[in-house]
Amino acid sequence: MDRTERFYKIQAMLMAKPSVTMKQMQDTLEVSRATLNRDLAYMRDRLGIPFAWDAGLRGYALTRQQSADKTFELPGVWFNQQEIHSLLTMIELIAKLEPGGLLLPHIEPFRARLEGLLDQGVGGSKEAMNRIRILPMAQRQVSSDYFQSVTHALVQRKRLDIKHHARQTGQDTDRQISPQRLVYYRDNWYLDAYCHLREDLRSFSLDALKGVHITEKAAKNVDEAKLREVFETSYGIFSGKDHHVAKLKFTPFRAQWVAREVWHPEQVGKVDVDGSYTLEVPYGEDWELIQDILRQGPDVEVLAPAALKKKVKETLKRMMRLY
Repeated sequence: MDRTERFYKIQAMLMAKPSVTMKQMQDTLEVSRATLNRDLAYMRDRLGIPFAWDAGLRGYALTRQQSADKTFELPGVWFNQQEIHSLLTMIELIAKLEPGGLLLPHIEPFRARLEGLLDQGVGGSKEAMNRIRILPMAQRQVSSDYFQSVTHALVQRKRLDIKHHARQTGQDTDRQISPQRLVYYRDNWYLDAYCHLREDLRSFSLDALKGVHITEKAAKNVDEAKLREVFETSYGIFSGKDHHVAKLKFTPFRAQWVAREVWHPEQVGKVDVDGSYTLEVPYGEDWELIQDILRQGPDVEVLAPAALKKKVKETLKRMMRLY
């Protein structure tokens, strides 16, 4: 029986009887008197559970509160040490993912409560956080006000008036969009939306927004199947519908990693006799796929289609001119 289960048992006994003796607890929990004393001290001092030794009842009993404050009510949910470490890691992840610290004020009391449940020393909350590092790479800054407006409109199903900066052309455009879903992709936030200016689905990088205003107009809802068809059938975040299938061959060395990676839900991969790995992925727009191919250096070869192979070759030539 672990410590968390013992807490459950002690709680149940205290709630079931007017008082409970040390012997009754020891017999039920099958622990030493020293262990039981540590458990009782932890429950009283760290969890704030209202119980005390009652000389008249000759046992431990719950004490009544004199106010309506619920602070000292017995907790309805218990976590063991491993579960607390996992939850603290999730909170740390949330803090790294969401811009501007919008959620932190709401989850901070929960974090403090979890940290208070951990013992000092080895396995404590500070030790756990010192041993866990979450490092978002190439994360672009997003205005916390814009992020909050986008999430509010998304949930409330309202349209947004935005000013969007297109990096390819350097131009700004005013658009009205109906937000469909928020996507966290490669350490950055994107908004899938129906663009009323283009009358089609588009994906917008939140860091490319120069203005966001929530309107009173109801958002246009797009069927989930349609969203998957447009945004998830081909490679990359700005994918569009897939029109091509890239066939890539990785060296045996690189295959040790790539064979375990998911580049696309509908990819087809095969480990060859020599240990190399052949990967087929559908794609529409090719610029992001080309970037990922170049990241592999000399450990990948584009087998097909010919147009993709030509683009990679031309990109390499332009790179060579820089050196």
